[in-house]
Amino acid sequence: MHKRILDHLNAAILLFDRNLILTYINSAGEILLADSSRHLVGLDAYELFKSSDPALLMNLQQCLTMAEPLVDRELSLDRMSHSVTINFSATPLLKDEQVNEILVEFQQVDNHLRISKEERLLTQQNTARLLVRGLAHEIKNPLGGLRGAAQLLDLELRDPELKEYTRIIIAESDRLQGLMDKMLGPNKLPNKKALNIHEVLERVRQLVQVESNLTIKSDYDPSIPNILADKDQLIQAILNIAKNAVQALNGEGNITIKTRIHRQITIGRKRYKLAVKCDIIDNGPGIDPDMMNQIFYPMITGRADGTGLGLSIAQALINQHNGLIECSSEPGNTVFSIFLPIITPRETNHD
Repeated sequence: MHKRILDHLNAAILLFDRNLILTYINSAGEILLADSSRHLVGLDAYELFKSSDPALLMNLQQCLTMAEPLVDRELSLDRMSHSVTINFSATPLLKDEQVNEILVEFQQVDNHLRISKEERLLTQQNTARLLVRGLAHEIKNPLGGLRGAAQLLDLELRDPELKEYTRIIIAESDRLQGLMDKMLGPNKLPNKKALNIHEVLERVRQLVQVESNLTIKSDYDPSIPNILADKDQLIQAILNIAKNAVQALNGEGNITIKTRIHRQITIGRKRYKLAVKCDIIDNGPGIDPDMMNQIFYPMITGRADGTGLGLSIAQALINQHNGLIECSSEPGNTVFSIFLPIITPRETNHD
């Protein structure tokens, strides 16, 4: 029973015996160390942490000899291809007044920072979206009256040259009406059905390939199960991001569409056992650092002919699927990451 409880914790929990041999690790620990308990249990602390911050081993030894709890912060933990920053906590478990085991807890610092950044991003975007929607509604009302008046005037006029002016007013009113509709964002709830994310991505890849001469590569994880989503809305969201990459490359470069499974991931304030991570990667010049915190806001664009609505609409559509879009960028490597939870039928019924 206690193992089942520990496996549902977000923190990595490790148990060492008095010889500093690992005897237990929970699911979050397996994810953090990027290995299974079958391979990890039985290893000693030196073998586990030999490439990590030396303070990890020193803290364990100190906890063993002093028989007192110990806390340390922002230590580097090595795991295969890269390292992560963790907060460390060790608690000695006594038997006959001697340390018999050490209970260790790791909290991934960069994961907390990512969650905090996500929450701040969602709050800011929701606020901006509400302001823009309010503005769009205020503009649409007089715009309708303006178009109606131009139509009535057009009926009264006999001079073809004067009629041309009223038709310009009508055409521009229609263009502004379309822009306001886009600013208001998705106007219908997603019609979610089970689908394969790669069907959506292949459709987007084909559409982008037809419109450009760029090389578009795919790197798919075939083990990803179906997700519950609205196919048309996902195509629109991902196509907006892919078109953004095409425009950034300006006819030269590569785009890669990549999918992977992520386990035990927090999106917004909710934790999911499984999620799809879909990356749209381009090797263009990158995004201006001054714009990075604003790219998902409506009307923010780096192009003279852009409306700044594509990424805002994409984020709104993905949000409707309980997902999130993140972005990282440097010259030669811009990555838009779409996180979509994989919700089981049991979780759906529970919701």
